[in-house]
Amino acid sequence: MIMQIRGNTLRKIINGLEAGDWSAKELVTAYANQAKEKQVVTHAFIDVHEEAALVAANESDQRRARGESRSRFDGVPIAIKDNLMVAGHRATAGSAILKDYIAPYDATVVKRLKQDGGIVLGKTNMDEFAMGSSTETSYHGPSKNPWDIERIPGGSSGGSVVAVAEGSAPAALGSDTGGSVRQPAALCGVVGLKPTYGRVSRYGLMAMASSLDQIGPVTRTVDDAALLLREIEGRDLNDSTSLEIKNEWRLPDSLSTSIKGLRIGLPKEYFVSGMEPGVETAVRATADRLTELGAELKEIELPHSKHALAVYYVLMPCEVSANLARYDGIRFGLRESGDSLEDTYCRSRGSGFGREVRRRIMIGTYALSSGYYDAYYLQAMKVRRLIANDFARAFSDVDCILTPTTPTVAWKLGEMSDDPLSMYLQDIYTVSVNVAGLPAITFPSGLSEGLPVGAQLIGRQFDEKTILGAAHTYEIAEGGFDRFLPPEIN
Repeated sequence: MIMQIRGNTLRKIINGLEAGDWSAKELVTAYANQAKEKQVVTHAFIDVHEEAALVAANESDQRRARGESRSRFDGVPIAIKDNLMVAGHRATAGSAILKDYIAPYDATVVKRLKQDGGIVLGKTNMDEFAMGSSTETSYHGPSKNPWDIERIPGGSSGGSVVAVAEGSAPAALGSDTGGSVRQPAALCGVVGLKPTYGRVSRYGLMAMASSLDQIGPVTRTVDDAALLLREIEGRDLNDSTSLEIKNEWRLPDSLSTSIKGLRIGLPKEYFVSGMEPGVETAVRATADRLTELGAELKEIELPHSKHALAVYYVLMPCEVSANLARYDGIRFGLRESGDSLEDTYCRSRGSGFGREVRRRIMIGTYALSSGYYDAYYLQAMKVRRLIANDFARAFSDVDCILTPTTPTVAWKLGEMSDDPLSMYLQDIYTVSVNVAGLPAITFPSGLSEGLPVGAQLIGRQFDEKTILGAAHTYEIAEGGFDRFLPPEIN
């Protein structure tokens, strides 16, 4: 049994496996026990795959004993968000309509991890079909922030983030459509990376908004995020939007620890009224620290970013309306039989989908309907191009952009449940990245009222190495992120 797993990093676990300090079976046992112990308090997991994980761990240990390890990830347990397929296990997407659905195949990212010996520890909780910013819309009940269990962890990848923050998993995969990896990572004091659109295959990810969705790592350190990204990235013939990783896009084996001369933009539109003072103080202190480390700060303008939230909340529901049409009670999922085919559709979808999912389907269906398509969807697509153009112009003067990740720290459970507009505003600093298809990383930048604050670095398309290098340099200079371990919960 491992004496201490809380706060362990992927790098430490990989090194320990290679050195023989612990076995894959010991790792899986320790993390599964931790996951089950914390489950009753924070509800990070929907299912812990302990039996299957132990079988995989034994196989990994046998390979390692024969000197036949598949990769450095062989024997490493990873938690997986419940909208990603893991063959033979439930894939509910946090929804009643799929509460008993068993995945028939592995998502590409899961397949790649398994091929290299990685072990799926279990499926993590999430907002229903990734629609939410607090994990409160989950059919399985909310997850809770390990820093304060009376507060939300963020969403929609709340369970993945909680698992990493509390030490129930060394790393996890989430999905990010408008900030769903970065926002909860910021609120729970861990690292969350949203890769460039197309860098990671979406095959086997239950689609929410196909032009915005991207799978990304949740880890304790920036170095770990780079390790996990290298493992899952690359072209996939099953996903026509995925791309080959060109040489200039590849991550180096070790991240840079110098940012001397790096030009970092501070968009004036992101530092406005409405942000909590403690959040702004922490992020500006991070900017000052980056300057001390050799970076050059420059104020920039992203004039159309003020429209990003409106654009997102038109385009995303339109894609939701189309993508969720498949859940009709006929082919798979919950079925509530009615007196007619239409009645069966209405009963199945009415009882299977939660309030927030129904709201977004209706908004999207309305915006796509005859007479409104041009006024809403087409107009939003035009402004989307203007937002992308703003970023392109900014990147002619700077190498990356620093912003807050969230306008506030984690709020109380139930505080915004009946106020969807306030909830949507929590995505104000993250959605533009998805709208423009850019990479972004959030990392811990301080505390406000005893709760974590995240800073966000946005990069050019496929230039993850710059934002990872800058965040890693900051992390090393600050002595690591160990101070962002939440208090022990009993």
